[in-house]
Amino acid sequence: MLFLCLSILCSVLVSVWLKLARRFGLDVPQMVAWNYLAAGALVALVLHPSLAPLRQPDAPRVAVLALAVLLPAIFLALGTSVRHAGIVRSDVAQRLSLLAAFVWFGQVPTSRMLAGLALGLLALVAMVWRSHATSDAGTPGWLWPLVVFAGFGAIDILLKQVAAAGIPIAASLQAMFALALPVALGFALLARQRSGARFTARSLAGGLLLGLLNFGNILFYLRAHVALPNDPALVFATMNLGVVALGTLVGVLGFGERLSRINAVGLALAGAAIALLARS
Repeated sequence: MLFLCLSILCSVLVSVWLKLARRFGLDVPQMVAWNYLAAGALVALVLHPSLAPLRQPDAPRVAVLALAVLLPAIFLALGTSVRHAGIVRSDVAQRLSLLAAFVWFGQVPTSRMLAGLALGLLALVAMVWRSHATSDAGTPGWLWPLVVFAGFGAIDILLKQVAAAGIPIAASLQAMFALALPVALGFALLARQRSGARFTARSLAGGLLLGLLNFGNILFYLRAHVALPNDPALVFATMNLGVVALGTLVGVLGFGERLSRINAVGLALAGAAIALLARS
């Protein structure tokens, strides 16, 4: 369970670091870009992937390229969501994105699966209910958790397509991070044109730390599956429920995020949905 706890901690710390970025004078688009430099280097150093499977004629190149664009785009959306809607709502939306993969790759539906999907959708609605904060662009705060939900759902679907094609996870991570780096740098350049923010060593350092946390989340989650090979549902449920629980504690106690009664109901529904989907 140690690996699971470390993975949960790294996942929540990603949201915390994005939340604290402005307080430390860090530019989030730059951080997201440099994050892929650190994460890609760590994949190469720690996992030693072979890229030979990606050279096969039937390799899912379109899915990998789509992920290279979606990963930094949704990472930026997560940063905006954490800032304006809070850690609790953003982490719940991110974890409920697993609903998309269940629908897309749904085996024969069971009553338990359908109940989990229904509870998950209700939880999402309850978590974004009456969020009146607005982003810098004037968009309502409740919109960003929905973008996070949809974006991470699409990423989860594409990742499963890549895995179903027989591509080892380390090889796919190496390719995606390497391709995501120039895409994210492009986003950072566009953001610089709009805001005038210069590339700084501080944002570089913040991005490298973000990449370390991002890689740690992935690595420890993989290690947890290796350590508990006969209990994938336990790993799945503990990871998602753990992130929701710890994210809630950090958001409420650490950052004073306020949750309405209907938000609290949404949290309970999200936990029930994840548990039902894990058992299905």
